[in-house]
Formats: sequence, structure tokens, C-alpha cells
Amino acid sequence: MKNLARNLRQLSTDAEHRLWQQLRNRQACGAKFRRQHPVPPYIVDFVCLEKKLVIEADGEQHIEQQTYDEKRTAFLEARGFQVLRFWNNEILTQTEDVLDVIFRALNETPHPDPLPKRERG
Repeated sequence: MKNLARNLRQLSTDAEHRLWQQLRNRQACGAKFRRQHPVPPYIVDFVCLEKKLVIEADGEQHIEQQTYDEKRTAFLEARGFQVLRFWNNEILTQTEDVLDVIFRALNETPHPDPLPKRERG
């Protein structure tokens, strides 16, 4: 899976490249992002593990794989990730708007997970 992730990094789309230039080196609210990172059994486009935020850059092929994408998103959300999806065209033509959505997600204070019943006061 690591080799596949490396290959995907080398074959990034223009949209992924543009977004990576804005997310890398903790430029987005000080958050550490990784690109083409394995979250088995998937590889996500971008992830901030600390904030549990996944960002997906979707190209035209995603029009035909909506069911697959919904399953993938449900899997990630079940593991506590928030998933943001943007069309490549949005990233390329509305970069500031896309970044605004990402920054807002990074600055949201997540609600703490409720304690299991046996641990509640």
C-alpha cells in the first residue's frame, strides 16, 4: 500500500498539486497534512491525522463512482474522520473558497466523545 501511495504522489493532478502547495508545511492553521496517505483499505488524497480531517480532490471519474465514494466516506466517518470532497475544477478555479471551507473545518472544536455508560458519573 505504501508503494501505491508513493506512485499516486508522483502522479498527482493539477488540482491536487495546487491544494498541496497550500496545505504543506503546516500552512493551513498550523495543521500537519499528509498526502496520498493510507487509511486501510483506502488511500486518501490529504489527511490531517491530528484533526481527523480527510480532504478528497475528485475528478470526472467520481461522477460514475458515487456509490463507491459514499461507501468510502461512510467508512472514514465511522472511524471518526470528517471528509471534505471538492471537485478538481473547484480547487483550480475557486481555490480561496475551498481553502476557506478547509480552514473552517480545522478550526471547529469537535464535541468530545461521550463516555461509555459504565464510566459516566
